[in-house]
Amino acid sequence: MSEKNFQQDIIVPVKEAEVWTKNYREDTTIEESKKKVNSFVILRETLEMVLELETTAVRAYIGINDKKQKTLLFVGAEWDEAAQVYRDVFGPNELGLNSAEEGIVYDFTEPSPPNKGDDTSPLNQ
Repeated sequence: MSEKNFQQDIIVPVKEAEVWTKNYREDTTIEESKKKVNSFVILRETLEMVLELETTAVRAYIGINDKKQKTLLFVGAEWDEAAQVYRDVFGPNELGLNSAEEGIVYDFTEPSPPNKGDDTSPLNQ
């Protein structure tokens, strides 16, 4: 049995991730139970890429992508002792820049629904 071949980039520019999370925060529609996202499949590659940042934590943001589907966006996070908060750490882009202006955020998640979830899981009942 082969793994599903996902047809979406894992790397998301920070600017695009900003739009997705804003879309989610500003979404005031009431979700019907048939449309409500119950779970996400997260590719191992996504997790490995964010873990390569070697931060002490990982933060997941909720966004709505260009397909109007909810998604999770992952960044590293480091504790800022002075501010008492975890600060986002972005992945480096193709030029090696990882600032909030130039860095990348990691994604490939598949929401269920609209995609099929595990109908045998007690968490999906």
